[in-house]
Amino acid sequence: MQQTMRNAFDLRRYRWSELFLLIMPSLFILLGMLQLQLIAQNSTGKGPTAININNLPAIDVLAPQLLLIVALLATHVALSWLVPNADRTLLPIAGMLSSMGVLMATRLGPDLPSPEPRLGFKQLIWVLIGFGFCIATVFATRSIRWLRLYKYTWAVGGIILVAITLIHARNVNFDSPTHDQLNLGPAGLAFQPSELLKICLVIFYAAYLAENREILALEGRKVGPFYIPPLKHMGPLIGMLLVALVLFVGLRELGLALLIFGIFVSMIYLASGRLAYVFYSLGGFAVGAFIAYNLFSYVRDRVAIVSTAFQPDVADNKGYQIVQGLIALGSGGVLGQGFGLGHPTFVPAVQTDYVAAAIGEEFGLAGLFAILGIFMLLVYRSFRIAVRARDTFEQLLAGGIGSVFAIQTLVILAGNLKLMPLTGIPLPFITYGGSSVIANFIMIGLLLRLSTPAEGDQVA
Repeated sequence: MQQTMRNAFDLRRYRWSELFLLIMPSLFILLGMLQLQLIAQNSTGKGPTAININNLPAIDVLAPQLLLIVALLATHVALSWLVPNADRTLLPIAGMLSSMGVLMATRLGPDLPSPEPRLGFKQLIWVLIGFGFCIATVFATRSIRWLRLYKYTWAVGGIILVAITLIHARNVNFDSPTHDQLNLGPAGLAFQPSELLKICLVIFYAAYLAENREILALEGRKVGPFYIPPLKHMGPLIGMLLVALVLFVGLRELGLALLIFGIFVSMIYLASGRLAYVFYSLGGFAVGAFIAYNLFSYVRDRVAIVSTAFQPDVADNKGYQIVQGLIALGSGGVLGQGFGLGHPTFVPAVQTDYVAAAIGEEFGLAGLFAILGIFMLLVYRSFRIAVRARDTFEQLLAGGIGSVFAIQTLVILAGNLKLMPLTGIPLPFITYGGSSVIANFIMIGLLLRLSTPAEGDQVA
């Protein structure tokens, strides 16, 4: 501990590059809030483009700028003390995406007068809590070994989270357009167990696959032209995968099922290096999708809405959100309408389901590509940490976390672009919601700990 403290305040080893990179999210949030204030001063207070932040109390105007910058700097100092040699790009990446999330929540939140608190301020509070969880995760995982030792505890924890969600879903009216069966608790403090479920699954898969990696890499018994994997060792993995089917059938949550399935496929491929597992999994998924399509009417409805969204009888009803989202994306063009100058509030639930469409309308295709590039950098750094990890468990854990960020981003963007049915998967760090933000920062904390090099290794 004393050695760590000395390293933290050794100016030659200080995290100067991280501090320099934090200038970007700091400037972004400052310029973004300045843009909104300038627009608000020229706003008539009427219509979808009206932004009434000039009438807000000073705390609501200044807090998203100052508190977020202070939180970034405080987290930077804490990391310099706890993990001075950890990856120095993860915090700036998370800070940049979180700045975008706070700005978009401020932009898309209810105008005054409104009984609801400003979404931007609420999102800011969740981001501040997320920074705290990130630091706590780094501190709690000083020895990463205990995560691996209690792998079945993580599996049981995931099953309990599923059970809680299913019990809660019994009281949900699925036919209501405002239902959200994944949220537990009162409005403003709602919690989504599914966000912690993905972390539990990644840790369990990483620990279990690390122990059985050599066995799963074997070809197994050959039946005709196919090799059958060793089912004895696949049992726990397949059992946890069935959680996706239970959630899909019980909660009608296609997005969560896709995320869990994607985690399973990516991690078993990372562990075994065999494409056969990917083909088997995709084949099983195709069969399951075909059966679900023929058995469940709500599956057929979701597919039908996507394929017929622009038909007159659908566009004004069930397909309204999809149509307005695509119009928002199209109206943004290459460079966008300008932050605060578009009409993203025409899209229902834009701050949760279609935040990517709002970014595309006001920042344009260039802005959307820039955000996508930041996510690609986050995934790249995750897999880079995996390559440099000390053992198999740490490799799989870092690779699994990178896969989660990649899958979530791809699924939500595909839904916004009408390439697949829209899901409730949030865009990491940007979509409004506290549970997602906290879970993402916990994963950033794990990556920071995993990126800490062994004594004598070079830092990059």
